[in-house]
Amino acid sequence: MTSRKALIRRPSPRLAEGLVTHIDRTPVDTALALRQWQAYVAALEAYGWQTVEVPPADDCPDGVFVEDTMVVYRNVALIARPGADSRRPETADAEATVTALGCSVNRIREPGTLDGGDILKIGDTVYVGRGGRTNAEGVRQLRAAFEPLGARVVAVPVTKVLHLKSAVTALPDGTVIGHPPLVDDPGAFPRFLAVPEESGAHVVLLDGGRLLMAASAPRSARMFTDLGYTPVLVDISEFEKLEGCVTCLSVRLRDLYE
Repeated sequence: MTSRKALIRRPSPRLAEGLVTHIDRTPVDTALALRQWQAYVAALEAYGWQTVEVPPADDCPDGVFVEDTMVVYRNVALIARPGADSRRPETADAEATVTALGCSVNRIREPGTLDGGDILKIGDTVYVGRGGRTNAEGVRQLRAAFEPLGARVVAVPVTKVLHLKSAVTALPDGTVIGHPPLVDDPGAFPRFLAVPEESGAHVVLLDGGRLLMAASAPRSARMFTDLGYTPVLVDISEFEKLEGCVTCLSVRLRDLYE
């Protein structure tokens, strides 16, 4: 049966020093961020997810964005080699944690770079954002790791936002959602639905049509409600100041052998 585990990592005391690339830096309230992270974790747990905490990385300001440390397809974890040098120390404890859960492990090797936030999986299709943090060699190694397992890897351009999943995610029926001004090529996806807010493009599929999403996207939430989904809203304002979203605060492990 499929698993419902989610890797998480608590915010570093140095969170406010996290990288920003496509937005202006604004002050981050680290105490508020911790409370928001705790509420995010509580929301996952309330809908049946078992959270597994990766050891803290207090010297890594961006460590809370644990999704960037790996890509998991079926029972294989491909450990990332982040495009930002300062983020590379984040991967070791994440690898140890997912190994302890029974995943087979592979790694992106130099000169490849790949961030987990550049990966959007829809069934057996694995979209990878080719842009600032993930390079061509990273895409090649991703293909080599997952295509023999049955994945179809599709590279798409990312130039307007930090990661692919800063621009798009997908609804349970596979429809890709995004805020058009931030999506390089909506035509890269068979089905694309425009949303009215940037943060409305970010959803985590919980169960039964429930969508974990940011409270900063009320119009998008109403749109999803009209489509028959149930939005579950969390305030992640302090992480949004660092180009974070609901997807990058966890790694959802759905295909582990139980």
